[in-house]
Amino acid sequence: MMLSRRRMLTRALSLASAGVLLPRLGIAAMGQGKQAFHMPDENAPHTRTWMAFGASRKIWGRELLPDVRRDLATIAKTIARYEPVTMLVREREYDIARSLVGDTVDLHVAEMDDLWMRDTGPVFVINGKGEKAAVDLNFNGWGEKQDYDLDAEVAEEVAQAAGVKLLRTELVLEGGCIEVDGEGTAIIAESCVLNDNRNPGWSKAEVEAELKHLLGLQKIIWIPGVRGMDITDGHTDFYARFARPGVVVAGYDPDPESPDHKVTERHLEILEAAIDAQGRKLKVLVLEGPTDIRSKFYHEEFAAGYIGFYVCNSAVLMQKFGDRRADRKAEETLRKAFPKHDVIALSVDALAAGGGSIHCSTQQEPIA
Repeated sequence: MMLSRRRMLTRALSLASAGVLLPRLGIAAMGQGKQAFHMPDENAPHTRTWMAFGASRKIWGRELLPDVRRDLATIAKTIARYEPVTMLVREREYDIARSLVGDTVDLHVAEMDDLWMRDTGPVFVINGKGEKAAVDLNFNGWGEKQDYDLDAEVAEEVAQAAGVKLLRTELVLEGGCIEVDGEGTAIIAESCVLNDNRNPGWSKAEVEAELKHLLGLQKIIWIPGVRGMDITDGHTDFYARFARPGVVVAGYDPDPESPDHKVTERHLEILEAAIDAQGRKLKVLVLEGPTDIRSKFYHEEFAAGYIGFYVCNSAVLMQKFGDRRADRKAEETLRKAFPKHDVIALSVDALAAGGGSIHCSTQQEPIA
């Protein structure tokens, strides 16, 4: 196993919330030029990072819960050295969260089902007039694989707390599906977005047109991903990330017995042949997954990949897994990709045991 990911931690459905789609605005209709919104690259300056202290015993289990809470606190406190962090927390768990994060992290009381802010939170967009908005992507529990009544409200909660307008679409997807360079190019996995458990009846052309409107895109580079192998149906941010315009960091699974081996080979072929919206041939830096993983939290669904790094103001947070050679090589590659950033390697194995990464637990709010 190289790049195993989050399986279905719980299959309880939230059918009462299923199938409710909001009116499509078509953000392009809001205007062109300075009024048109676009999604900045994660490497652009942030106002803050949003997180959620949302692990629960129901989903994470009694044994894992204390450790994943400590991992969330470690991530939040590390980011807070570089930029403000606001963490959503249930009122009944406020004191627990405060004892773990200290006074460097802002806590915002809200209800939620789980901790994956990358997917439940909004995607922030800005325009040339200095305006900022938040796009609600209609989170539906990764295709109704997990309870999501409360998580479906997180995007609106964050937008209100940030004091920005909430923009809506009929598309259903998650922030982990989307990678952008801030200059008109996106990488998106077909397996999660072009999936009937999110967007039944949508053609690829219709999805592409709406994403271009929503995020200010000119070109989408589609990678296949893998459906049904994990709860996300193969999020883009597990496979490929922009380091900056023209430079992509992509995961590769060298184990021919792994289900990710062939698909990561195919992704590399696509990315190495791709031209971005500005006419540049992409430079692709490869990160191979670890082979020797600490045993305490390891199981078949353990998310052992380096692509789940998070870029904040002047720093990159990456995970290390105990494979000294692979950890060191991944850190060297990320230092090459982000030469002006501190690269900080964290051990957050409990989070990985839940099938996610540092990136999955965060959502950036850019400076407008």
